[in-house]
Order: sequence, then C-alpha cells, then structure tokens
Amino acid sequence: MALPTPAPPAGTAAVTSRRPFRLAVPPVSGFLRPRLVAVCVALAVVTFLVLCWGVSVGDYPIGLTSVVRALAGQGDPGTLLVVRELRLPRALVGLLTGIAFGVSGSMFQTMTRNPLASPDMIGLTQGAGAAVVAGIVLGWDGGLGPQALGLLGALVTGLLVYLLAWSRGTTGYRIILVGIGLSWIFTSATDYLVAKGGRFQAQAALGWLVGNLNGRGWDQVTPLALAMAVLVPLALTLGRLNRTLQLGDDVAAGLGTPVQRVRFTLLLTGVGLVAFGTAAAGPIAFVALAAPQIAQRLAGTAWPPPVASGLAGALVVLSSDLAARELLPATELPVGIVTGVLGAPILLWLLIRANRAGSGG
Repeated sequence: MALPTPAPPAGTAAVTSRRPFRLAVPPVSGFLRPRLVAVCVALAVVTFLVLCWGVSVGDYPIGLTSVVRALAGQGDPGTLLVVRELRLPRALVGLLTGIAFGVSGSMFQTMTRNPLASPDMIGLTQGAGAAVVAGIVLGWDGGLGPQALGLLGALVTGLLVYLLAWSRGTTGYRIILVGIGLSWIFTSATDYLVAKGGRFQAQAALGWLVGNLNGRGWDQVTPLALAMAVLVPLALTLGRLNRTLQLGDDVAAGLGTPVQRVRFTLLLTGVGLVAFGTAAAGPIAFVALAAPQIAQRLAGTAWPPPVASGLAGALVVLSSDLAARELLPATELPVGIVTGVLGAPILLWLLIRANRAGSGG
C-alpha cells in the first residue's frame, strides 16, 4: 500500500505552480516573418524595375523589354554596348551604394537603439567629405583620388569615434554624442576649405560632397561589389547579436554575448559599408537615415530589418537618380540633392500612417 504524499507547506503551492521565468526577446518568427519576406520580395521587384527604367532612359531611348534582354546578353550590338558598357555601371553603383547605406543605417540604429543614429549623424560621411575636400583644395591627395580619400576619411573617422567613445567600454549613447561632435568639426573644416579654395576647386569639391552618380564606370563597380560581397553577409550574420544588444549591455552579457567585441565588430562592419559606398558615389544624404525606418514600418518589425533596409536604400537611390535625370531634362542634378526631396516626404507619410493606425512610430 502506497503511502500518501505529504502536502506541501503552506504557501509553497503558489510558488511551485508559477511558470519558469523567460526573458522577453523581440519575436523573430510568427506572423511577422511572412510579412517581412513579402516586403523584401516586393522591394526587390520594384528596385529591379526602377533599375531597368533608369537604364532605358537617355539620349538613346531603349525599351524596357530590350533592356532586360540586354542584361541577359541578348540583343543587337548597339543596344548591348549602350546598356552594358555605358549605363549599367552607373545603375549598379547606385544599387550597391543604396544597399550599403541601408544596411549600415540598420546596423547603427539597432546597435544604438536610436532611430536617428546613422552615418550622417555620427560623422562618417562628414569625415569622408573633409578628407576629399582637403585633397582637392590643399593637394594632399598623394595621388589617391577622391574615391580612395573618401574611403580613408570614413575609416579614420570611425576609428576616432570608437576611441573617443571608449571609457571602460563603449555604449550607443556615447557613440552618438561623440559622432555628433566630430560631424560638426568636420563640417566646419570642410566649409573653411571650400571657402579657402579657388572657384574650380570649390566646384569640384561641392560636386562630390552632394553625392553623384555621373560618370561612374566599372572602375567604381568592381571594388564596391567585392567589398559588398564580404561586408553584407558579415552584417547579416551579426544581426542576431546586434538585436541582443537591444536588451541592454548587462542582459546581453548575462546571455553570454561579448558586448564590447560585438559592438566593435558591428561598428567596423558598418563603417566599412559606409566607406566603400561613399568612396563610390559620394556622401549621399538621408539614405542611411530614412531607408531603415521605411523598411521597419513596411515590415512591422521591432527593429530595422537589414535586408529590407538595404533594398529600401537601393530603391531610394535609384529612384532619386532617375528623378534627377528626368525632372529637369536640361539639367542633370546630382543624386544627393534629390534623395532628401524624395526621401523626407516618404518617411513622414509612413510615420503619419503608422500613428493613425495606432502602431506607434
């Protein structure tokens, strides 16, 4: 005969009946995943259509069907020459630069837990611009050229941000504050150099500072594509650890995340994306700030998704470049001027729509 199980002491039943504690982590699956996949597919399709549209326009118009066939290696020799040798490099630079800015903006905004954190805000593009202008006005290029100077300036600025923000570790808050201070320093230095230089030097500097896709060829596409092939997969791989940092440094460290090493790797990867994108097309404003926010609201996620952010950035750059060539046929505007004009209303419209729907923002 089995002995009866003794009753637990008073007050113990309430304790043992509770569920074990579980850490609340932002969902990465469920009803958000199909929507995120659908948004990425839609952005990819629209981006490809805009790219083909941009390749089709020019002094020698080409139909969209002929452009698609030329991209596949079919068509007459004249069309193949115009599409693949003259117009496609410009479109690819815009595509890859938009992806680089969108992914880097997503990384910085997630890492710092601040929607205003972007390469434009933490001084990376300003540092690249100051290096290029110094090379043009003062002759300190050393034979490197604007692209190499922009790459070097962005990398050095990223290193300065990290070192100046270090105090027994770094935090997103200190990175933003230090970056804002450096951005104003570099902006003031750039303005002084432009005012100091001659008229032709100032025109050359301003033409690069606003961001421009004019005259881009395969010489810019190749290094940018190689860098993207390395940095974008690395950024996607680090995305899970980046989201862990949103829980706070103490919680992330308790979960086994090496906080400082992860933050340094994230910063280095994001700076690399910005540096190569800026070197190829100049510091195109607003893209890294707006594209992640656009992607986040379209996908309905708790953080800017990197893939959707990159596609949104590419769409913003290609659409802006197309508008720059078509709105004023007699004057071909730099793409950086148009990104703010097109991007700001889109972002404001998404914010207003999200607030009216009661989803925040």
